[in-house]
Amino acid sequence: MMFRIRSRDGLERIQVDGPHLSISQLKILIESQLQIPIQNQTLSTDRNILLAKTPADLLRFNDMADPSTKLSALNLSHGSIIFLYYQGERTVRGGPAVSPAGSFGRKMTMDDLIAKQTRITRQESPHCDSVSFDRDSANAFQRYVNETLAFATKRGGFMYGSVSEEGRVEVDFIYEPPQQGLEDDLILLRDPEEEKLVDAIAAGLGRKRVGFILTQTIMQDKKDYNFSNKEVLQAAELHGESGLKEWVTVVVKLEANEDGAADVHFEAFQMSDICVKLFKEGWFVTEFGENDDPKLSKMKKDVVVGGKDVKEVDNDFFLVVVKIFDHQGPLSSTFPIENRNNLVTMRTLKSHLDRTKSLPFVKRISDFHLLLFLAMSHGLGSDVPALSECVNTQTAVSEGYQLLIESMANTS
Repeated sequence: MMFRIRSRDGLERIQVDGPHLSISQLKILIESQLQIPIQNQTLSTDRNILLAKTPADLLRFNDMADPSTKLSALNLSHGSIIFLYYQGERTVRGGPAVSPAGSFGRKMTMDDLIAKQTRITRQESPHCDSVSFDRDSANAFQRYVNETLAFATKRGGFMYGSVSEEGRVEVDFIYEPPQQGLEDDLILLRDPEEEKLVDAIAAGLGRKRVGFILTQTIMQDKKDYNFSNKEVLQAAELHGESGLKEWVTVVVKLEANEDGAADVHFEAFQMSDICVKLFKEGWFVTEFGENDDPKLSKMKKDVVVGGKDVKEVDNDFFLVVVKIFDHQGPLSSTFPIENRNNLVTMRTLKSHLDRTKSLPFVKRISDFHLLLFLAMSHGLGSDVPALSECVNTQTAVSEGYQLLIESMANTS
């Protein structure tokens, strides 16, 4: 049988024969296993004993003052925490000598008591009110992962849009970076120069990066989790990198409907504040073994979950559900999307312009993916932010830009 002993030095464990032991026998074991003399020990089931500053303060904690009291009478069982106040100096096993400033000289705080430990609880409310997807953008993404990839490999993208003063996130387009999708992992092969162009176009459109979208494969669906441990790490990293408190992570997956057929389903979350904090501070184990449960995130140090010290945390503790809606945004999403298994050429541009020639020119180029293609083409890259501003305000594109784009298309 094991008890956990919490002192100013943190949490330690002692082994006992059973709950039939008396408090005096427990103190003997503490002296033997933790090297704290019996006469220096004061025990209690009340954690506030660790805040005592004077001998008079200790007198208030008398629940374990009678040495003949059996541990069973105190409802103590395997794994229970007992709080220990002691005077003097000791050497903690595996640690440096502890030398308090006098018997009662050290001012203890609750942070001291849980030194090197963190408490993980569910975060009840997200920092964003909701997320709404442009229908065409969402459909272009789900159609590719469903019809082309068949949800056999993972796919991801950065969501761009706006955040209202009330915390409502609107997603108007999705940028898909270079990547390698596997059955249970998504490896982003990010191109910093390409992302600079994306951000410049987004700024011209009055938009910014607001979240990340990823898919789960058919094989993942059989493992019964909202996020895998790998997905928690990736989502926490990107959330932390963004510096945006309203940042949203969206999962797209197949789910069986009432008729037994499969429907594409979007779910939105925020990673909890504690999740992002722990990731930034390096608490997560980032290497995975074949036998690791993907529903659990491994920690490098003990954390407190539900009053227990653990090193494995259910991933759901890190997720905060976000309401999801849709809307019809101002941009189209018909131009071929970047970094997919399709070759986009000037002939592709010509086909797009020919197909939309009945529209005003600004409408014909009101597509983020087309603007990115132009930005990455020779001779027009630095001018695309100006074009993006025309698209954002729906003002006429200058004749010079129009002639240049049409001449590029005609070189095909």
